[in-house]
Amino acid sequence: MINRIISWSIHHRFVVVVFTLAIAGYGCYQLLRTPVDAIPDLSDVQVVVFTEWPGRGPQVIEDQITFPLVSSLQGIPKVKDIRGTSMFGMSFVYVVFQDGTDLYWARSRVLERLSYAQKQLPPDVVPTLGPDATGVGQVFWYTLEGKGYDLGTLRAIQDWYVKFALQDVPDVSEVASFGGFQPQYQVRIDPQKLTYYHLSLEQVLQAIRENNRDVGGSVIDLHGSNYIVRGLGYLKGIHDLEQIPLAVEGSTPVLLKDVAQVQMGGDHRLGIVDENGEGERVGGVVIMRYGANADAVIRAVKEKMQAVQAGLPPGIHFHVVYDRSTLIESAIHSIKHTLIEELILVSIVIVIFLLHLRSALVAILTIPTAVVISFIFIHWMGFNSNIMSLSGIAIAIGVIADNAIVMIENAHRHLTENTSS
Repeated sequence: MINRIISWSIHHRFVVVVFTLAIAGYGCYQLLRTPVDAIPDLSDVQVVVFTEWPGRGPQVIEDQITFPLVSSLQGIPKVKDIRGTSMFGMSFVYVVFQDGTDLYWARSRVLERLSYAQKQLPPDVVPTLGPDATGVGQVFWYTLEGKGYDLGTLRAIQDWYVKFALQDVPDVSEVASFGGFQPQYQVRIDPQKLTYYHLSLEQVLQAIRENNRDVGGSVIDLHGSNYIVRGLGYLKGIHDLEQIPLAVEGSTPVLLKDVAQVQMGGDHRLGIVDENGEGERVGGVVIMRYGANADAVIRAVKEKMQAVQAGLPPGIHFHVVYDRSTLIESAIHSIKHTLIEELILVSIVIVIFLLHLRSALVAILTIPTAVVISFIFIHWMGFNSNIMSLSGIAIAIGVIADNAIVMIENAHRHLTENTSS
């Protein structure tokens, strides 16, 4: 069989050359389309369900949120395992699916079941799905640095400007903020003043809720023109909060400032972020969408950061903490270096021992052609180019070179024997 294939190829050289060029070109096309990453993603297909219920202890979270969710999510097709974690004010449920399950199919099944599980949870508690990413999706870390700016200001810039801009980058699943203080209005109520004015805590909370909203009215027809009536009531500062009326004593209104102290402060923190022992930092983590091209995502994020930098306040700039593209480029450079070395060494060996330059071209063309053809199967099987796959190709290059040398030497031996006979 092999002899017939070789014989046919020798008598149809043009067809063989055209077919080789076509499949090599298709391999180059798939090479450009194959996602590039440094770390192989071996994580399970899982969907994370996150639920927040502030102020509740872990046991209450376990009994009223985690356990009902785990019970409701059981029975979903292709589910391999369900794990639940409860902590202060938060619940995490990890739904692990069988290998090969489509992630977005799994997310849709979990989302359907959550609509039923919602009925078993306490009022105003809404479970949400985590990002469509895996544990190796953290491809880029950065911090915001600026002299003269406090941690609260930097965190506000991160949450309300930088985060929204970077989340618009294609294939970015989420930008998670870390560090600093999350600014909030804090109302510190004096219990003795509440008793003095015969007020309850619920009355104060209800007054704040009702006085922080805009409302719409009807339309007034005046002199042939329609005027839209609106009520503007959003709170814009500490002074607006202090002027909220709570009750009336005689003809004197009781305001919020009469029973409480209103101030700006930071939300409760469970930890801090420090860099190299130089102090606290504020920044974000760019999480890549599942199956995306890490190298392309990082390049797009860097381009977006340059545009975002123009809108930052004076003195604030980005500082890159972790950039996976450096490792990706090193892996790509390594296989390029290995490929060039193999081509040079094989060519030198063939020229020295066989004294035939055209024979060296066989090995020179065979090695890169085999490499690009391998990317056709890598793309068809849904894999990406990472350290493991590129290392395997680099090792295989040596085998290809050995085979090329053996076949060329064997062909020369047969040609010599036929010539002498």
